[in-house]
Amino acid sequence: MPVPAPTSPALRVPRSGIRTLMDLALRDPDALHLEIGEPDQGVAAHVVEAAAAAGRAGRTGYTSSTGLPALRAAVADRVTARSGRATSPDDVVVTHGAMHGLAMTFQAVLGPGDEVLVPDPAFPNWAMAATAAGATVRTYPTRPEHGYVPVAAEVAAAITPRTRALLVCSPDNPTGAVYPAAVLAQLVEIARRHDLWLLSDECYEAITFGVPFVSPAAFDTDGRVVVVGSVSKTYGMTGWRIGWVATGSHELLEVLGHLSEALVACPSTVGQVGALAALTGPQDGVDVAVASYRERRDAATDLLAARGLGFTRPEGAFYLLVDVEDDDTDGFAQRLLASRHVAVAPGATFGLQAAGRVRVSLAAARPVLLEGLARLADEVVAARAGRAEAFAG
Repeated sequence: MPVPAPTSPALRVPRSGIRTLMDLALRDPDALHLEIGEPDQGVAAHVVEAAAAAGRAGRTGYTSSTGLPALRAAVADRVTARSGRATSPDDVVVTHGAMHGLAMTFQAVLGPGDEVLVPDPAFPNWAMAATAAGATVRTYPTRPEHGYVPVAAEVAAAITPRTRALLVCSPDNPTGAVYPAAVLAQLVEIARRHDLWLLSDECYEAITFGVPFVSPAAFDTDGRVVVVGSVSKTYGMTGWRIGWVATGSHELLEVLGHLSEALVACPSTVGQVGALAALTGPQDGVDVAVASYRERRDAATDLLAARGLGFTRPEGAFYLLVDVEDDDTDGFAQRLLASRHVAVAPGATFGLQAAGRVRVSLAAARPVLLEGLARLADEVVAARAGRAEAFAG
């Protein structure tokens, strides 16, 4: 019987610890879900109506592999406004979610054995997609003592002759770090000096708490910065699967268009209509959601501080890394689920710099978030007391 090719890069793709824990939690009807970044804001009524109207009108056929012209124009306007880099509709490819865009970009800019640098801690799907493209994944550290903001010298030190791309994510998943403009300018200069692509994951660009979002594209002078975004987190449209890639490289755009045709034919037409309505319609729902995430951030960190648990206060996105005083974060997460019915993402899945920590999603409903954190604190404090008793004995 045939088997998968042993030389296929797909066989080396690691499993995400987030989804492993999520699958376990789905078997527990009493679980409080803090393990996945699923916004609870709901999709705005005008977005749902736009998609429904498209369906009723029969707008359900194929579009161009690069997306609806009107949506490409709306994305171009957004990238221009948010980054300051002039972007035209011809600079945009609409994708089946941001990860589809990043995966195609990895395929286009990396060859077998080429290296991509990602931050540590890192969203595990970046490494999964790069590995599937046949690339080698290396990391640069972002440390808790620096608020998980990278140090330019450490990024430069991680570059080797095989490095072809540098990935940044601000606001960051899983740390919630928002990179200052000066740091991003340094990273773009490093990419320029070493002739690297700089891939900017901007899925959380609208979610910051009192600090400005800055895109590395603001410092791009030669088309090496590739912006990847989506409607998933900003508009609560995770299952609609609409994202984009924006780049000034028309050679790259040509390749992405061919890949999109080969892999998905085109993104969902109805989903694209909904995304267009989200980008061009009222934005008050976004402001309400961001204010809610900020309030939850503050309530969560107040609770953890009162219980004596360590954490790194996020400045954006909707995640919180909590110190659980246990190096075996996979084991901790499984025990927490089994004994206290709380699902969190183990730090081990994100990298060495998340050692001893778990990721908690602030996008969960406020009562669920605070009850889940209270139970998590109970688990940590009980383990701490047990260690003290064993030491005393």
